[in-house]
Amino acid sequence: MDSLQLLSRIRNIPLVSARLVEGFLSGNYRSVFKGPGLEFDEVREYSTGDDVRSIDWNVTSRMGSPYVKTFREEREMALLLMIDVSASLQTGSGTYRKADTAAIISALLAHSAVHNNDRVGAVFFSDRIEKWVPPMKGRNHLMRLVQDMASIEPKGRGSDLSCAIACVEQSMKRRGICILVSDFRIPPAYRQMSMLARKHDLIAVKITDPADRKVPETGLMEVQDPESGMIIKSFGFSPGYRKDYEDFWLADHIFWQRECRRRGIDSMVIDTEDDPARALLSFFRRRKGK
Repeated sequence: MDSLQLLSRIRNIPLVSARLVEGFLSGNYRSVFKGPGLEFDEVREYSTGDDVRSIDWNVTSRMGSPYVKTFREEREMALLLMIDVSASLQTGSGTYRKADTAAIISALLAHSAVHNNDRVGAVFFSDRIEKWVPPMKGRNHLMRLVQDMASIEPKGRGSDLSCAIACVEQSMKRRGICILVSDFRIPPAYRQMSMLARKHDLIAVKITDPADRKVPETGLMEVQDPESGMIIKSFGFSPGYRKDYEDFWLADHIFWQRECRRRGIDSMVIDTEDDPARALLSFFRRRKGK
């Protein structure tokens, strides 16, 4: 799918997204995502029954009597999309590339945030930061972001998740929602992901394709890694080779799921053959039920 076709499809998302949002997210958005929580409001004199843990000792020492901090719920959340645009996402065995599915799912999430009057931004990364879009509100900002999703042409071919996480940590000082969209065919960065998950509500969205999981039953062929350029020989005629390949990627996927769970990172898997809106709705329902 070329960029014009993808942009046309993404621009039609509001019709789908409106049903998705109105049917589920409108009344559940705050419960689906772990927002920023509470922010400082004011200091007042201590009253009987106040939690002693909320005492402001600096003010108390100055005033000579106990004072407590009060907080209020923050009403605005910031959604930051971390979108992998490395070369492995430019592949796909069907109508859509993994990059197309990543763009569509990201656009749906962005529409949901704007519908709920929250800020949304994005960092596009490969083996470098390709583009940084700071979180902002409004439909005009959303449409510019959607345009970026459909038309970005990365300069890098590899992927560096650590670099993307460092960019987010430097830019997002207050707690927000970080959604990492990638095929995760990247060097492991689980320690950095764990640190990010402590500060923000981190969700990992894994984009898969049937070609990732199976070797076609063909003869001897050469297969090239789209990011490193490395070429290996594939023995598609060998049942043992095909099974070893499937077992390897299954084990890799199970390990990814286990590490996400272990580190408190919620995860979602979407295939290029899936309907992105239905997959997202299913994920939202599952997450709300936790």
